[in-house]
Amino acid sequence: MGDKYIIGVDQGTQSTKIVIFNQRGEIINSVAEPLKPLISRQPGYAEHPDDDLWESLKIALRRIMKEFEGKREDIVGLGLCSIRCCRVFMRSDGNLFSPVMNWMDVRAYQKYEDDPDISYTCPPTGYLTYRLTGELKDTAANQFQWQFPIDLDTWQWSKDEEYFNSFNIPRKKLFELKMPGDILGYVNEKAAQETGIPAGIPVVATANDKAVEALGAGLIDSDVALISLGTYIASMVCGNENKPFAKNFWTNLSCIPYKYLYESNGIRIGMGLITWYKNIIGEEYAKKAKHEGYSVEDYLAKEAANVSAGSDGLLTIPDWLAPASQQYRKGIIIGFDRRHTRGHIYRSLLEGIAMTLKNHYDPMIEELGIKPKYIIISGGGSNSDLFMQIFADVFGVETVRNVVNGAASLGAAICVAVATGLYNGFEEAVRNMVRQKDKFLPNEKNYKIYRNINTGVYHELPKLVEEALKTMYNVFN
Repeated sequence: MGDKYIIGVDQGTQSTKIVIFNQRGEIINSVAEPLKPLISRQPGYAEHPDDDLWESLKIALRRIMKEFEGKREDIVGLGLCSIRCCRVFMRSDGNLFSPVMNWMDVRAYQKYEDDPDISYTCPPTGYLTYRLTGELKDTAANQFQWQFPIDLDTWQWSKDEEYFNSFNIPRKKLFELKMPGDILGYVNEKAAQETGIPAGIPVVATANDKAVEALGAGLIDSDVALISLGTYIASMVCGNENKPFAKNFWTNLSCIPYKYLYESNGIRIGMGLITWYKNIIGEEYAKKAKHEGYSVEDYLAKEAANVSAGSDGLLTIPDWLAPASQQYRKGIIIGFDRRHTRGHIYRSLLEGIAMTLKNHYDPMIEELGIKPKYIIISGGGSNSDLFMQIFADVFGVETVRNVVNGAASLGAAICVAVATGLYNGFEEAVRNMVRQKDKFLPNEKNYKIYRNINTGVYHELPKLVEEALKTMYNVFN
């Protein structure tokens, strides 16, 4: 059999990434189309301007189809993954009623307020499915329990009338739910003309973006963990049951039907912290890095690699975006003296992310009573050998990097491979399409240093500075 091709869509907070894979999970073409900056019309609001999610998807699809040199008739389908926890309001004609609320928008989690001009409400996956196919269908695994009346046990709209009505959403304004790996519909002629992809190919349901990433990273065994490095950073392990009363994690629907992900608390604007530092360093530094053949991140990592574990006492709390309910929280870098350089600051940012996440991860696995044998690191940050080693040293366990670290697009492709019969199930597809690239073993000396820093001061540091941050917040608000 010749190669078959799959379009994997991974739409995040900052860009729409599209990859065409073959049935072995090998990348044929890839593009990324930046999203426009979010609009904040008042504190707590975060909107995607205009119709940016659909426009960026159209542009990215047109770009990748221009690059694709294979046979169009060998494209078997498109797997659609978009941002979780966003809120879409649609008119009866399928156009937006109002700008899409990003997951950072406080209104995305408030009780629905009905309006006669709103015909449907859904996550972006449902909206984009309608744009591509004309079908009012969406994946069950992108409906979150604090936004929609989803039953996490049945993966359908709740039949508990009191619970359902508590969301104030009329049933007729919700989409039909399908399982990951189900066909949602087929690309219609209008969408084909706008995007350049073949009319008639199936659009396949995936899940929420973190769950799709977990599938594409190969997280299907209960003795393995995943750290997802994105705009939002979190750790995950997989399981077989809904655990609604957990104290140190929450249950997320998996990208495999009736399977679950247990997800730790995370870091908001996680990798955006690195973008922030890269941007404030300035153009001169960027030009110098480029002149010597490095990206800015790699050039910073080169400097940071010469800094010892612990950054000579420099500590970072990575709260660059406060939760809506705790607006006083701010990012902190503490412990400066004259020894500290750009490399120290950069390493401290990476260490702050790793130690913060460990302090969320440990309570989760302790409550679950498990001890993962290694941790997969996915996302663009895993390209950094330094970051991979810091995670290994902070967590004290082997970290693994895959060949395809933009795992959500691969997870979307795996769903298509299952839906179209290229493989007989998700596990077979993962075994054939996901491959490990390399691994990093913890340095025992560095592990002890980080353990001492964390238990001695870092674990309690957010509490120690809390009152000072509250005072400063009150001064300016």
